[in-house]
Amino acid sequence: MASKLISKLVANISPSATEATSFLVNQLKRQGIDVISFAQGEPDFDTPDNIKKAAIIAIKEGFTKYTDVPGIPELRKAVADKFKRENGIDYEPDQIIISNGGKQALYEVFRTICEDGDQVLIPTPCYVSYAEQIKLTGAEPVFFKTKEENNFRPTFEEVSENFTPNVKAFIINSPNNPTGSIIKKEQLKKIADFFIERGVFMITDEVYEHLIYDGRNHISVASLGKKEKEMSITVNSVSKTYAMTGWRVGYAAGPREIIKAMNNLQGHATGNINSIAQKATIEALIGTQEPVRNMIKEYGKRREYMVKRLNEIEGIRCQYPDGAFYTFPNVTALYDKEYDGNIIRNDMDVAKFFLKKAHVAVVPGVAFNYSGYVRFVFAKSMEEIKEGLDRIEKAIKELK
Repeated sequence: MASKLISKLVANISPSATEATSFLVNQLKRQGIDVISFAQGEPDFDTPDNIKKAAIIAIKEGFTKYTDVPGIPELRKAVADKFKRENGIDYEPDQIIISNGGKQALYEVFRTICEDGDQVLIPTPCYVSYAEQIKLTGAEPVFFKTKEENNFRPTFEEVSENFTPNVKAFIINSPNNPTGSIIKKEQLKKIADFFIERGVFMITDEVYEHLIYDGRNHISVASLGKKEKEMSITVNSVSKTYAMTGWRVGYAAGPREIIKAMNNLQGHATGNINSIAQKATIEALIGTQEPVRNMIKEYGKRREYMVKRLNEIEGIRCQYPDGAFYTFPNVTALYDKEYDGNIIRNDMDVAKFFLKKAHVAVVPGVAFNYSGYVRFVFAKSMEEIKEGLDRIEKAIKELK
C-alpha cells in the first residue's frame, strides 16, 4: 500500500541517523533516564548577545515581512564581503543566495545541477544527508573510502581511481563531518585541476571552516584560481560558527546562472528565509568575532581531552581531528565481545551497547557510510565529556 502512496524518490531515502539518535535520546530523557548525548552536532554555547540584540531590534522595528527570495541586499553584500575578507574569493551579491540553513542550500545545489543518469562522487566518511538529497534529484551518489592512516583526508589518487564519465559533481567537506579532516592544499589543487579538466562541478561544504586546530588553515577551492571559481559552488552557514543552529541561516555562492536557477527553485519551495534571522546574520558576519575565538579556544581544550581519554580506553583507537567538533574513533576491537547475552558485531551494536549500558549516545559510523567507527561530539561541557567517557570505560570493562 505504501509504495502506491509514496513517490519512488521519497520512498528510496533513509531517515537521518543523527536525527533518529537524538529523537531516541530525548525519549529516554523523558522517561527519566540520565543520558549523556555525544550524538547531535550542535554547539553548547548560546548565540552571542550582539547577534540576539540585532534580532530584537529587527522585531521592534517591524522587520517582519517578506523579503527578496535570495535574501535582503545588505545581507548578501555582507556575505560577499565575508568571502573576500576571509576566503579570498570575489563574489558579487547577485552570485549569492541565502537559504534555510546549509541543508537547504546543499539540496538546492544538487537539485539545480543534477538529474537522472548523473553521479555525484563523495569521499567517505561523509555527512549523512548528502546521499539522500542526491537521490531526490534522480542522480546517484558514488562513494569511495578515505583511509584512517591518512586521517581520513581524500587524496588525488583516490579521487582519480573512483572517477567515472557520469560524474557531474564532487563534494568537498573540509573540515569534514564526522572526522574533522582537512584536505591539504597541494591535494586540493590537484583534485581541482582534475575536475576542471573534465568539466565537473565541485560543491564545497564549508560550515566548519572556522573550527580548526593546531595552526591549520582553511582553504576554499574557489580561491585557488579563476577556473576553480567557475566550477565551484561554495556552501556555508552560520549555525556552527556562531552557535545559531536554530536560526536556520545558510548560504551558497557560485556562477550566476546556477544561483539564479537556485533562486527560482527556492522561490517556489520556501520563498525567503526568516526576515529577523537575516538581520541577525548581518551582525554575526560584520560584528565582533571575539565570541567565536573564545568558542574555538574552548573546543580545542575539549578536543585534546577527549582524544587523549578515548585512546586510554581499551578497545578504542582515535585520531586527532584537524577541525570541526567531532572525533571518529575506531571501535572494531570491541567486536565479538558480549553483554547481557548480546554479541557486539558491528558499529551499530557498539552504539547500542554504549546507550544501553553506559547511557551515552553516539552515532554509528555506518550512518556516515564508514563502518567500524562511531562519532563523538565534543561540543559539550568538559563535565559532560568526563562523565560520559567514565561511563563508557566502566561499561567496556564489564564486557565478556
